[in-house]
Amino acid sequence: MTNKTNIPTISRSAAWVGGVCLLLIAVLAGAGNFGALAPLITAGDAARTAAAISGSGLQFRIGVLCMVLAAILDVVVAAALLRILEPASRMVALTAAWFRIAYAAVFVVAIAQLASVPNLLRNPDRALDAIDSYNVIWHVGLMLFAAHLVLVGYAAFRSRILPLWLGILVGIAGAGYFVDGAGTILQPDYVPSISTFTFIGEVALIGWLLWTAMRRPTLQLAAAL
Repeated sequence: MTNKTNIPTISRSAAWVGGVCLLLIAVLAGAGNFGALAPLITAGDAARTAAAISGSGLQFRIGVLCMVLAAILDVVVAAALLRILEPASRMVALTAAWFRIAYAAVFVVAIAQLASVPNLLRNPDRALDAIDSYNVIWHVGLMLFAAHLVLVGYAAFRSRILPLWLGILVGIAGAGYFVDGAGTILQPDYVPSISTFTFIGEVALIGWLLWTAMRRPTLQLAAAL
């Protein structure tokens, strides 16, 4: 056990970086996916999708750019959470960070499918196939993201660096993403839906990081390591 004179602390800068970047990811992903891309895509209708993208090419490209920026910020978040979780277990913290970085890499591969769409619009079927490939790669990659969240939740449970309730919510969010990712692999027509209910853990993590950063310069761990 650690004594009161040697209690590890949570870096205020890491909390700021993690909280702000997670918030930016939520904004960018929401604006890119739901604001820019989704209105242009009609599932199963290649001709209509190609026409919509052709008529709003800049909107589509902005949506793709937002997703790329979100993927870059995922790497920054991985580094920030590594610094926060490291006192609990360096191995767990590193593994969680690498899972998030691996997810970001897979996400970029998925986004590359979207980036190729404007060059495929003369062949609507190929353009729609690229969009479908983006969705499949992204949802399968979410299993890596799920592992990251579960490990973050485990670190919270093990050391109370994060509140126990937050660790549980983050772990549940990870389980939701894992089920959706596995469902995409096991069932061709699976529609990811579990994570739309379990994502609350991610929202709570953003709020807790920002609250921690604003509350005081450093936050002492709530329990012995």
